[in-house]
Amino acid sequence: MIENQLDEVKLSVPSKPEYVGVVRLTLSAIASRIGFDVEKIEDMKVAVAEACTNAIMHGCRCAKDSKFNIDFVSNGEKLTISVYDDGKGCELESIQDPNLNEPKEGGLGIFIIKSLMDQVDIESEEGKGMMIKMIKYLGDDI
Repeated sequence: MIENQLDEVKLSVPSKPEYVGVVRLTLSAIASRIGFDVEKIEDMKVAVAEACTNAIMHGCRCAKDSKFNIDFVSNGEKLTISVYDDGKGCELESIQDPNLNEPKEGGLGIFIIKSLMDQVDIESEEGKGMMIKMIKYLGDDI
């Protein structure tokens, strides 16, 4: 890839679980083209699937004809993936790290994303949706 060249791919996906696989395949193709190894690609696929599931379950609430969006931006040094919806949003202070000594079903998505990606930023405003921006750097882990 040409250094500092900015490539961008945008998807608008129906808020249905069966489309998460399409997003994972798209990510895999983009990341492979950039030069990520298989292990990093698999980590990114898990993180993106968690973010998509979050958008479907909490953002769009599977409302009829609702969609969520994914942007992939690469510049030769990193891949930035943004998953966002126009759902009701949430108070970011309410997102807490799980108690791994007392695991329960649910509530692990953001924790998993943060553990697999190099950088994660979450933006949300009640009534205006949520965006999870994830970055994975090409090369050595940070």
